Amino acid sequence: EPFAVSALHGRGTGDLLDAVMEVLPEESAVASALPEGGPRRVALLGRPNVGKSSLLNALAGSERVVVNELAGTTRDPVDELVELDGRLWWFVDTAGIRRKMHKTTGADYYASIRTQAALEKAEVALVLFDGSAPLTEQDVRVVQQVVDAGRALVIVTNKWDLVDEERQSALKAEIERELVQISWAPRINLSAKTSWHTNRITRALDTALNGWDTRIPTGRLNAFLGQLVAAHPHPLRGGKQPRILFATQVSSRPPRFVLFTTGFLDPAYRRFIERRLREEFGFEGTPIQLSMRVRERKRK
Repeated sequence: EPFAVSALHGRGTGDLLDAVMEVLPEESAVASALPEGGPRRVALLGRPNVGKSSLLNALAGSERVVVNELAGTTRDPVDELVELDGRLWWFVDTAGIRRKMHKTTGADYYASIRTQAALEKAEVALVLFDGSAPLTEQDVRVVQQVVDAGRALVIVTNKWDLVDEERQSALKAEIERELVQISWAPRINLSAKTSWHTNRITRALDTALNGWDTRIPTGRLNAFLGQLVAAHPHPLRGGKQPRILFATQVSSRPPRFVLFTTGFLDPAYRRFIERRLREEFGFEGTPIQLSMRVRERKRK
């Protein structure tokens, strides 16, 4: 029986959906049940033509997505369930991010929107660089996009089979210079084309996700901060010295801390606290969000 619908206005689609639900079985006769909590979601991000689709095919062991030397082959996020080391993972192959979203038009604009939506749904992002080409501003922007979204991060340098010793030294210097604030992210050098070192991805993903899930007990956190502030107090500013009264971790995924203080903490001092938190508790592979609540002293 045909169903009369209007795809443009959505008319009749409700009746069509009801008819589809009536014939769908409760459980699939082909696919196995997903593990409790579902597989972890991994987004593949990077500039066009860095090898995101090639890496997905290498991990899946088959040609799941189209690969072509022409940049911009992938337009829509492609979800694939992949088994690695006996565990299932949702990998999302996204469109390459060319430039800032407000500067894109047409298909690139909508591809950027769908890529951002895929990142928001993911738990960890694999950001791919082209090891054979110099690091660009766009590469750094993609990494910052992951940090701003609060997702766990693993940096992957692809096309390592095209990198000679001279390029290795130059690439190391470029990463240390451009990503000096992201030294906490695990890094992997691999070749999606030859599958070299792709077996290291699972361990890096686990490391980043463990840091992303980490929660510190309030008592242990305040004991640590008490020792830290006693050894390295905040510098005087205008004759006043802000103090940290209390701190708590309000959430994980990503770890977010709230510091109750007597004054505004300098950005440099907040970076110092973040660095020491990483040294003490790990947090490898995840951004840390620090916010403050200033409590003014009551006048007598």
